[in-house]
Amino acid sequence: MSSQTLKPQSGRSLSALAASVALAMAALAGCADMSGIGSQASMRDAASVGLQQPAGSSVAKVSDIASVDIDAQWWRAFGDPQLDALVDQALQGNPDLAVARARLAKAQAAVDVAHSASLPQVSANLSGTRQKFSENYTVPEPLAGATIDMGSATLDASWELDFFGKNRAAVAAAVGTVNASEAETQAARILLASRVTNTYIGWARLEALQTVSRRTLAQREETLKLVRDRVSAGLDTRLELRQSEAGLPEARQRIEALDEQIAIAHHALDALVAQPGATAALQAPQLDRFKAAALPAHIPADLLGHRADVVAARWRVEAATQDVGYAKTLFYPNIDLVGSVGYQALGFKKLTDVSSMMWSFGPAVRLPIFEGGKLRANLRGKNADLDAAIESYNATVLDAVRDVSDQVVSVKSVARQQVQQREGQEAAEGAYDLATQRYRAGLGTYLDVLTAENSVLAQRRDQVDLAARALTTQVGLAQALGGGYQPQALPAEQTSEATQATAATQQR
Repeated sequence: MSSQTLKPQSGRSLSALAASVALAMAALAGCADMSGIGSQASMRDAASVGLQQPAGSSVAKVSDIASVDIDAQWWRAFGDPQLDALVDQALQGNPDLAVARARLAKAQAAVDVAHSASLPQVSANLSGTRQKFSENYTVPEPLAGATIDMGSATLDASWELDFFGKNRAAVAAAVGTVNASEAETQAARILLASRVTNTYIGWARLEALQTVSRRTLAQREETLKLVRDRVSAGLDTRLELRQSEAGLPEARQRIEALDEQIAIAHHALDALVAQPGATAALQAPQLDRFKAAALPAHIPADLLGHRADVVAARWRVEAATQDVGYAKTLFYPNIDLVGSVGYQALGFKKLTDVSSMMWSFGPAVRLPIFEGGKLRANLRGKNADLDAAIESYNATVLDAVRDVSDQVVSVKSVARQQVQQREGQEAAEGAYDLATQRYRAGLGTYLDVLTAENSVLAQRRDQVDLAARALTTQVGLAQALGGGYQPQALPAEQTSEATQATAATQQR
């Protein structure tokens, strides 16, 4: 081969070569078979899950409520500084929330990894070897049989030309995963705040029940004195005395059981705030000192955009859609520009001589022709992932609507129950006082007192339970309405983009 043949081609020739190769490979890629593979699922919209009610419906229409504005620190509306401090402490140190933050950091790192594939890659290589050549092989004299030092110092570079959007799809999928992880982290934050608040309210409920139990014990001790006096006077028998005495151990047992539950509630709060003994120095909360939180009692129009779990599921669909796009680009040619420059020499002494310098530059093309169905199988798998993400989104949307509907019903129902309970308790307290007075005057039996006492005790416990439920339903409604979550990305317009991308994928 002549020396002229070995001369490097001009930049125009290389460009023409690269363009010709790309066109040829693109033509061949047209034969890649992606037919019959696509997503089958479709995303639910607001109307399909009942957020829009027909005219004349008794349920508020979406158009009646423009938006819902829940404070991101909604628990402060209860007006309890101890609760505020516990929630703040939990949000800082809870291990579950730290795990969610770590997952977010990992997803953010994956974006950088995906983005790096679209940038030029440069590496330096230095090698030195000592080699003895065979006398009976392809190496001619004088190298045959000789032992030679060989050195190489090169700077190698490559740059993938993303003609078909493979790297862009990978970056978009990674960004979708980051946004989903961010939303999931916020969902974990809202859930943690709700758990702390509900546990704190549960502690207050137990303290209120303990107050009822101690009051019951005191009343039964007074009644026992009265029965003893009547037995001594011959007005009652030992039957009434034994019945009255039996009520004291029962009341003491209930007090002990509540002490156990209160201690467990302390441990639960300590675990949530990630600090053993954190509640030991706190004062017992009282249900009647909680302020009622002002929350809307309707399903808002923008519910789906203010629930972190729904937004996270939406971003999972977007990431899965981009993964499908990435899988499709694997059917097309992979075109790189590769180059190398450096020094190569037989013998280390001449390694850095100008005459030892070498370089190379040109396109490198890889086109899948026969891969045993691997690419089609991969594409089917990615479409299955997309279907799963869409159906998971649909399930999350349905659960969100059900959750808010349940909480709205509970808030209204508990309020009505409290009205009826107060009336019932007033009647029961009056009946108990009357039965006690009649028994003192000898006009009634001790059985009348026991019957009235059982009724009033049930009403007092119901009053505590309903007061606690009124607070926990407010917590549940705040959580169901998004807990003050404000999505940084993917509002309604991004939802339509994800839906359009899904539809486009299905049409291909």
